Amino acid sequence: MKRRPTRTPHNPAGAFAPDALTVGARHLEVGAERVASFAVTGYPREVSAGWLQPLLTYPGRVDVALHVEPIDPVTAANRLKRQLAKLESGRRHTSEKGRLIDPHVEAATEDAYDLSARVARGEGKLFRVGLYLTVHATSADDLTDEVAAVRSLAASLLLDAKPTTYRALQGWVTCLPMGLDQVRMRRTFDTAALSAAFPFTSPDLPPADPTSVAAPDGVLYGYNIGSQGLVHWDRFALDNHNAVILGRSGAGKSYLVKLELLRSLYRGIENYVIDPEDEYARLAGAVGGTYVRLGEQGVRLNPFDLPVRTRPDGRRTAPPDALVRRSLHLHTVLGVLLGELAPGDRAVLDEAITATYAGAGITEDPRTWTRPAPVLEDLATVLRASANRTAKNLASRLHPFVRGAFSGLFDGPTTTRPSGHLVVFSLRDLPDELKPVGTLLTLDAVWQRISDTADRRPRLVTVDEAWLLMKQPAGAEFLFRMAKASRKRWAGLTVATQDTPDVLATDLGKAVVANAATQILLRQAPQAIADITRAFNLSDGERQFLLSAERGQGLLSSGTHRVAFQAIASPTEHQLVTTNPAELAALGEIPNAGSDSSAAEQYPLPAEARELLTDDNGEFFLDAA
Repeated sequence: MKRRPTRTPHNPAGAFAPDALTVGARHLEVGAERVASFAVTGYPREVSAGWLQPLLTYPGRVDVALHVEPIDPVTAANRLKRQLAKLESGRRHTSEKGRLIDPHVEAATEDAYDLSARVARGEGKLFRVGLYLTVHATSADDLTDEVAAVRSLAASLLLDAKPTTYRALQGWVTCLPMGLDQVRMRRTFDTAALSAAFPFTSPDLPPADPTSVAAPDGVLYGYNIGSQGLVHWDRFALDNHNAVILGRSGAGKSYLVKLELLRSLYRGIENYVIDPEDEYARLAGAVGGTYVRLGEQGVRLNPFDLPVRTRPDGRRTAPPDALVRRSLHLHTVLGVLLGELAPGDRAVLDEAITATYAGAGITEDPRTWTRPAPVLEDLATVLRASANRTAKNLASRLHPFVRGAFSGLFDGPTTTRPSGHLVVFSLRDLPDELKPVGTLLTLDAVWQRISDTADRRPRLVTVDEAWLLMKQPAGAEFLFRMAKASRKRWAGLTVATQDTPDVLATDLGKAVVANAATQILLRQAPQAIADITRAFNLSDGERQFLLSAERGQGLLSSGTHRVAFQAIASPTEHQLVTTNPAELAALGEIPNAGSDSSAAEQYPLPAEARELLTDDNGEFFLDAA
């Protein structure tokens, strides 16, 4: 009988095994490669989503292994109890001996109490987590360089990476995709910290459609400080289109608002701005916008104007409840002018407003609504002619605004009804006493444009330094109503202010903030950070970031998504939006635009900007918009 020759059994794993393996104290030679492994033993106190992203995107070859082992609730509770007992015992011993309190022990005790409370309430669980790194290189010198670079990167993330000395083989095996942790240097994590460490988390904002390969929609705000990616944000894709921007003076609020405004013009969005300090003059002139300077001679806004619109066929129409709504709005205007009104004052004013309209021939009949509207002087005349003492008192309180020093804004019919792709209302020339009512009147004029159902298009309304209006209860209430109703009119309200504590101190101010789906926090003053922290539920890391943020850096928040970003502008955009006095002096003195001015020749448009704003036919496309 012949015997068949024996054969070596086929080993499929042999194709993946290294040719040779040399074990050293701190590194391995795996075939032609050299590898060194590290175990992370120290972690930052607080982490954010995607905090492992820098390690995962390291340009060299680095294996990152995360080993997770859940801890059953009973064991977790017992361990936390023992740990709290140790910490409390140490604190008491330190206090009894009269020694200085260790801040690290204090921080650990606070964290342990917080974690124990969350575990007891079932808001999270505990896990034993091991984080290991393996660095690959082709030579000893390259390995030394790569190890130094990876450890520096880990140190920048506040991670303490220790080499697996005399356990190089175990460290390498631990980083292989076999689920074996042979180093077992672990740290206790809770659910929130562990979820933030998963590889599929990212510090970038999630795209509206993750399956789409098209370019992101929205406006470019800047770059993500955490990932260096770009931050695109589309306010019109959210539940409401409002935004609130809060920051201390000099933090870059107006700079960011103007950048968003300029870039939204490219998307065909119509913009209206209330400018208290002529900061938008250069931008308006450069893009061919309309600039209305309230407070100049002959520039007037009549609060009695009914919202009558001229249709393309020449007919003039108004909403069916136009007279009633205008009467209610006049109560708001007079409340801002005269201060808080008593119920008796309101009753007298209501009768006087009705009589004033009747004196101009305007009644409940809609056919009379196209007649010329009365002015504030007519209301004062009606009040003076009344025998009621309250009416005469109100007439005397109105005197400065109809015949006195503040009458310039009200002493005649409305002089202009501006329209266009960008309309800026300047309040700089108005006396301080008239700036709140000037803001209110311009918002009302803008609201009439937004409410026109025959002209549907996306619009943004920007109220810079909104505290001017919100310090008046009636003005804050109007702003709140506008924030609530803008979404139904395809419009978004942008509220920017530096008086954050004053805004958050009132219920209406908090309501305006709560009705903004986009919330941007720039650098905050130490005196205001406590209110900001409570209102926006900031973490300690976010709180410190807002206290130390540089100009243009901020925190974009929308629902559960938050991202720290740095606003960026091209040189041409920077020239149009900067308010730095030194840079403006270098650019030359800015001429003053006249009332209702759209004369772009007063504001020379840079050649680069003219090229960007010109279509393929050589036409300035914003004029067509």
